[in-house]
Amino acid sequence: MLTVDFDRFPVGPGDRVLDLGCGGGRHAFEAYRRGADVVGLDYSFDDVAGVARMFGAMALEGQVPASGRAGGVRGDAFGLPFADGTFDRVIASEILEHLPADEKAMAELVRVLRPGGLAAVTVPAWLPERLCWALSSGYHTVEGGHVRIYRRDELLGRLTAAGLEYLGGHSAHALHAPYWWLRCLVGVHDDNHPATKLYHRMLVWDMMKRPRTTRWTEQLLNPVLGKSVVFYLRKPLDVRQPTVAVPGPATAQREAFAETGHGVD
Repeated sequence: MLTVDFDRFPVGPGDRVLDLGCGGGRHAFEAYRRGADVVGLDYSFDDVAGVARMFGAMALEGQVPASGRAGGVRGDAFGLPFADGTFDRVIASEILEHLPADEKAMAELVRVLRPGGLAAVTVPAWLPERLCWALSSGYHTVEGGHVRIYRRDELLGRLTAAGLEYLGGHSAHALHAPYWWLRCLVGVHDDNHPATKLYHRMLVWDMMKRPRTTRWTEQLLNPVLGKSVVFYLRKPLDVRQPTVAVPGPATAQREAFAETGHGVD
């Protein structure tokens, strides 16, 4: 399930893409399928290892263009191990709401994005998220959970203050909001409740079959009930920022791309 719309966020061969806080790697995998050179970065060793293994499997199975390179890096969003302007595209999907110092992470995102490069940022939308917090304290008090609820204008203001230009946006996954409300009602950690199991089965069916009825329904509901809000942004060509002494492509990226056996020039 993709939150970023790659028709609005073009990625292709030759693009250097960072999936910041990649988690399970869903957006990193899509960028790799499109032939980009992709780095999936996360603080979790397990997530990075799993993403790197999947990159390797995708290459072996011929799911990606031969020119594409990809790998995983374990790193901290507050101090990214890349030189200024390393990437043409940066994706930060459902990560900022987890970070106490979100503005520091935004500054790092902008730093490693080249002038003229594009960023896609997604976070939980205010209304669905606020209802989850109201229905269950367990939803957001878990270790590593959500530490804030963004209002759209608040987040956009922080991103533009960090040095990005807003290009457009949308909401996504309206059909997923009721699923999380159900989980909050019956127990966030209860995977076996009949109501949530049934709803989850419907979501999987929808993602696999994509019937016209549910696609139309979700598009209609997204502006109000969309579980996530998505921003597309650009780093201005004339932006100026201090140089930060951090490992560049010859170190962190070389280690990342080595995961799939692809070299780095």
